[in-house]
Amino acid sequence: MDPDKSANGLPKGRGPKDASDAARSKDGGFGETIRTVIYAVLIAGVLRTFLFEPFSIPSGSMKPTLLVGDYLFVSKWSYGYSRYSFPFGLGFFDGRIFGDEMEVERGDVVVFRKPSDTDTDFIKRIVGLPGDRVQVIEGRLYLNQEMVERERLGEREVMSAFGRPTMLTEYRETLPGGRQHLIYEESDRSSTDNTRQFVVPEGHFFAMGDNRDNSTDSRFRDVGFIPFENLIGRAEIIFFSHNGSASWWEVWRWPFAIRFSRIFDEIQ
Repeated sequence: MDPDKSANGLPKGRGPKDASDAARSKDGGFGETIRTVIYAVLIAGVLRTFLFEPFSIPSGSMKPTLLVGDYLFVSKWSYGYSRYSFPFGLGFFDGRIFGDEMEVERGDVVVFRKPSDTDTDFIKRIVGLPGDRVQVIEGRLYLNQEMVERERLGEREVMSAFGRPTMLTEYRETLPGGRQHLIYEESDRSSTDNTRQFVVPEGHFFAMGDNRDNSTDSRFRDVGFIPFENLIGRAEIIFFSHNGSASWWEVWRWPFAIRFSRIFDEIQ
């Protein structure tokens, strides 16, 4: 008889109970991994639904505030919650809870579901509150028949959506209440630089892009007034930014593509 084995053929000190414990240990380790993954997914879902949701900027309609390739966090609790706060719009209620439209301020940069296509997310700046009269005359924004102040900062060469450099004028605009932000104007004579007067209905908002002559926003029928229910949240901070000059597999080019100066910038 092998001195290292017992009479039942198993190594000494390891009986049938020890073997079954080892099998259970393996099963338990796999089950623990599954549980950990499930918990992680649930925690991420809760954070995404109720606290912060990441968004990326695909177009230049919010230049110079936001650039193509910016990744930002949107605070979900800022205005309460609607069905659009949930992934895929799977909320089980209409309207909004734990929020008041009075919490939305002129100058807030918000992500919302496009009213005419609620599968599409837009990001714009709120310029008109419920009851406001909004109009653009010769490129100047008017709120309640008062022209909004703007200060010319100079000319900027900016890449267009077609990849061609174009000259835009940069202004610092000051909304009623004192909030300031930067805007771009191509001219004061474009098709969107003279509009009718819009009266913002209750429970709705008027939003515009900071790249005024290159933004589809509330001036267009396709977007129109933004229902309070459609707001997803307020844009808060840029957590990553790249200029698109490096593909994901071009690791050696990443340091030159990342806009380090924009990371952790608060969105004004």
